[in-house]
Amino acid sequence: MKAILNYLFEHKTLTKAEAKEVLTNIAKGMYSHSEMAAFISVYLMRSITVDELTGFRDALLNLCIPVNLSDYDTIDLCGTGGDGKNTFNISTLTAFVVAGAGGKVAKHGNYGVSSACGSSNVMEYLGYQFSTDESKLQQEMAKCGICFIHAPLFNPAMKNIAPVRRELKVKTFFNMLGPMVNPSFPRKQMVGVYSLDLARLYNYLYQQTDKQFAIVHSLDGYDEVSLTGSFKVITNTKDSILTPADLGMNTVNAKDIGGGDTVQEAAEIFINILEGKGTDSQNQVILANTALALSCYYPGKSLPDCVEQAKDSLFGQKAFTVFKKLLNR
Repeated sequence: MKAILNYLFEHKTLTKAEAKEVLTNIAKGMYSHSEMAAFISVYLMRSITVDELTGFRDALLNLCIPVNLSDYDTIDLCGTGGDGKNTFNISTLTAFVVAGAGGKVAKHGNYGVSSACGSSNVMEYLGYQFSTDESKLQQEMAKCGICFIHAPLFNPAMKNIAPVRRELKVKTFFNMLGPMVNPSFPRKQMVGVYSLDLARLYNYLYQQTDKQFAIVHSLDGYDEVSLTGSFKVITNTKDSILTPADLGMNTVNAKDIGGGDTVQEAAEIFINILEGKGTDSQNQVILANTALALSCYYPGKSLPDCVEQAKDSLFGQKAFTVFKKLLNR
């Protein structure tokens, strides 16, 4: 690692093969916490290259414990995190509303690093049991239309780096990688990113795959559609800047979509929204993200139709029914 760090400190970049090797060695536990922290810090001071991000991604995918969900046409809904906005658990709630609308969701998630409560924190608090049992996950998909894939259980590199990420408490390139390394290899993906630069990187990498994808970024810095202003949506076929009005929604205030300061507060917000007790701002944000996810899942559907489908799932208690069914399995 010393040689790699000295090389990087000279403002040089890694090839795809070199990046893949470093991440593989992290997974094998070959480096100390100090060495890993120093390595991560390089990418806090400069942009990651396409080759580096590709190498890191390939290493994680090669090392992951795969989950066979090929019988289902699945979508993952996952944000990078790291936007520092501490919103409520938008992507996780959206996953249940998509499932309630008939989509099959293989939700990849993790504990919060730069926020108070990540998707894994809220699901664990509410009683979901993480598992690597493929048959359990397949049964959940068959019965509920959704299963939850807790990243550290499926990827040893993420598990080894977790203590370092927790100590640093800042976004790292692992935030960039999370949405790319779902071990069930979903054919569809909506991903929220925290910057326009990262949106462009994701677009380039996803264009090299056969995924149906949507990349979203709110122009005021959110890694999801926050409805606090205009937002960018990049798909396989187009690149658009939309406003809340384009979805038939109102602009919301940032203070109205906060996630609370504790996991308990986040979980209370989560359940309130599913039970139909969410505020207008919370509901609209979920409907907006769900509509875009459904548009990715059903490419032939118009956005207004997807909005209506989202409303039926959320307000018709279909999403809450899916949630209860998943926790009772």
